[in-house]
Amino acid sequence: MSTGILIAVIAAMVLIAVAGGAWIMVRRRQHLRERFGPEYERTVEAGDSRMAAERELRAREQRHDDLDLKSLPAPTRQQYAQDWTSVQERFVDRPEEAVGEADRLVTRLMRERGYPTDGYEQQLKDLSVAHGRTLEHYRAAHDVNTRAGSNKATTEELRGAMVHYRALFDDLLTNGDRPGERLA
Repeated sequence: MSTGILIAVIAAMVLIAVAGGAWIMVRRRQHLRERFGPEYERTVEAGDSRMAAERELRAREQRHDDLDLKSLPAPTRQQYAQDWTSVQERFVDRPEEAVGEADRLVTRLMRERGYPTDGYEQQLKDLSVAHGRTLEHYRAAHDVNTRAGSNKATTEELRGAMVHYRALFDDLLTNGDRPGERLA
């Protein structure tokens, strides 16, 4: 084989390897964007680089895969739905207390589903893998709940917090193998 042909073959192999690597990176990025939704961009913006943010998101996926998450049986889901209705009813007379109860109910539901509940930041990371599309709701509700503890939230903000908690609550209450479908 001549030197020219050998160089052309090696160049073609390098080009194919580079193209294959680029394709894999594009597919991984697309997977992360689809999986994490808005949380992907939030993590990229908060990180040092896109690659570092994507490593962080892949680490979250790995931790999430190691969790023992479970679907809830219908009677348990129904009880949670009733508990939520009770919290909403208390909002009329005691909005700050109801928002605090909503936070505790969401945390209890997270724990029962198998999510660790120690530390708000870790909760966000763990939830981001399967609930990235409702995570902004949780952040907004948590912020209002924190301010409500020191009487710095308006009634309208408290009402908004209930709506935000409800979005994550509904998402957590669904069966994991049928996302978006609320089981009663």
